[in-house]
Amino acid sequence: MGKPQSLTLAALRRYAVARTLFAPTTLARAIDKLGFVQADPIRAPARAQDLTLRHRVRGYRAGDLERLYPKLSIEEDFFINYGFLPRDTQALMHPRVARKRWSKSREDKANALLAFVRARGVTHPRDVDTHFKQGKVRNWFGGSTNASTQLLDEMHYRGLVRISGRQGGTRLYTARETTQPANPQKALDALVDVIVCKYAPLPERSLSELVSKLRGGAPQWALECRPALHRARARLSSADVDGIRWYWPIGENPAARKWVANDDAPDCVRLLAPFDPVVWDRRRFEFFWNWSYRFEAYTPAAKRLRGYYALPLLWRDEIIGWGNLSVAGGDLNANFGYVSGSAPRDRDFKRALDEELRSIRFFLGLT
Repeated sequence: MGKPQSLTLAALRRYAVARTLFAPTTLARAIDKLGFVQADPIRAPARAQDLTLRHRVRGYRAGDLERLYPKLSIEEDFFINYGFLPRDTQALMHPRVARKRWSKSREDKANALLAFVRARGVTHPRDVDTHFKQGKVRNWFGGSTNASTQLLDEMHYRGLVRISGRQGGTRLYTARETTQPANPQKALDALVDVIVCKYAPLPERSLSELVSKLRGGAPQWALECRPALHRARARLSSADVDGIRWYWPIGENPAARKWVANDDAPDCVRLLAPFDPVVWDRRRFEFFWNWSYRFEAYTPAAKRLRGYYALPLLWRDEIIGWGNLSVAGGDLNANFGYVSGSAPRDRDFKRALDEELRSIRFFLGLT
């Protein structure tokens, strides 16, 4: 497609911020608009999924997603990474055929466990472990876990069981009804559209990498991902800006006035989760804001540049720094760093930052 009038990197940046930081709505509608919410277990000061949703859901409190999950038409599952997505989208990836086949003995154990879950209904892993007594095994990060819990995880990935909710943070499982295989081409095109709708505008290389990640969500169609990428490039809206090809959903115009009501972005400060769609694509991040942001929770403390769980700090449509938040003594502690070396002297920035911290205190239930 041709290049929209007045399309610049600055226009793409404003479009990226405005289209994903939409007006707060209900939890169900926000997840539907996002298409997918990445999950992470670290709380600093809350989980990534909660930090992402608080900007997009009216009156959102930390833990609302877990609390309301059983009432929503959503699923926990692997997509391009692990998180929450609408049930209809999840169904496109199932029945999932894992790349690693089970041995006959492991398949027999899975069938016995599935029969147990079907008979019991909602099942806690503790009950499975008590019944089967399979002992401990080494997990992927070097620790130990119950063998039955590990098998439940494998069954969940294969679509034999689903997560029906959580109890004290622990997943509860129920048997999942089998589904008919989807048409690979239509399913992959729909999944690519979910990716693009969430992360647009996407530089060409990022689009390619994200489509390749669908091999994790739909490994049975790994060989179909490259043709799906070719189809996406042909059907999506796109343009060359500063020598880079960018892609976004059909029917949207990044240069349209609807994305920015005035010449300047709203006087608003937001502290974003490390996996928020505004900042998720680190390549795009550097194009837009000319500095490098990395998630450092798993970096040795002595090598961290910005902190264990540094949250990118968005002011208007510029990410000017980062914040590290913690809760101690029932109050919120906040420390900030700035790319320029100091905070803006604009009084509107100070007011907006204070308002964001008030919003976070409400979100965390601090009064």
